[in-house]
Amino acid sequence: MKNFTFFCMILGCLLPLNLLAQYTKMIDVLEDTESEMNDGKLTLRFFDAQTGQPVKDAKITLAEIGEFSSDAFGKVRFAKVKDGKYAFTFSKNEYISASYQFEVIAETIFYNRFSVCPRTELGAIRIVLDWDKSPADLDLHLIKSGSYHISFHDMLKSADGTAQLDRDDMDGFGPETITINKTDNTASYSCFVHDYSDSSNPKTSNLSRSKAVLRIYNNNELKDTFYIPRDKTGNVWTVFEIKHGEVIDVNKVSGEN
Repeated sequence: MKNFTFFCMILGCLLPLNLLAQYTKMIDVLEDTESEMNDGKLTLRFFDAQTGQPVKDAKITLAEIGEFSSDAFGKVRFAKVKDGKYAFTFSKNEYISASYQFEVIAETIFYNRFSVCPRTELGAIRIVLDWDKSPADLDLHLIKSGSYHISFHDMLKSADGTAQLDRDDMDGFGPETITINKTDNTASYSCFVHDYSDSSNPKTSNLSRSKAVLRIYNNNELKDTFYIPRDKTGNVWTVFEIKHGEVIDVNKVSGEN
């Protein structure tokens, strides 16, 4: 495993830039698997929701397990624990402190990557999407009724400058992030995720298997967390709406050509 990981690292140095990020993420997965197999340790990884870069020197407090500090690669490692769900807190200066949870299934963390959110101006809403290695390209969309449609394929920034796509990801894992700098409480918003990798297949189940997680931050607090419904078919995940300033849970998967 170590020799294979080293080979992948060398190969990554020879790749063009558009493939380098994908291989870097693959190496992370290999390292985490190697740690589980050889060292008996589990791994959590933390990334900046706006840049996708690892977050180091964060304080991670795992309930009934211990307190850790993320290293230069944004990761913490700890001894294997029994299957179940575990809560933990994340904190670092200039980032939103929040509580999250991970799940251990068959001595492996179901999903171990967390995109954490830099602090925002008061009143701002930030929407952060994470998912697994496939589908490679999930697109986050935000529509303000009668005003704008923000996504990589439509419009990166609203005409009035009140919202923008902070980060687009096309090689798996995310994050993909949209920020509403100023919310209009008289307007209606809709947020959905499009499986661009399977855009021509409305009957795909890849989106439902993506382990996608969408989090909403508002006033520098984690307000809502949505998990992709499992065992569904479709290439569009309609996550939530905002009406009169209130978030309305939709959380449905459907198919579109």
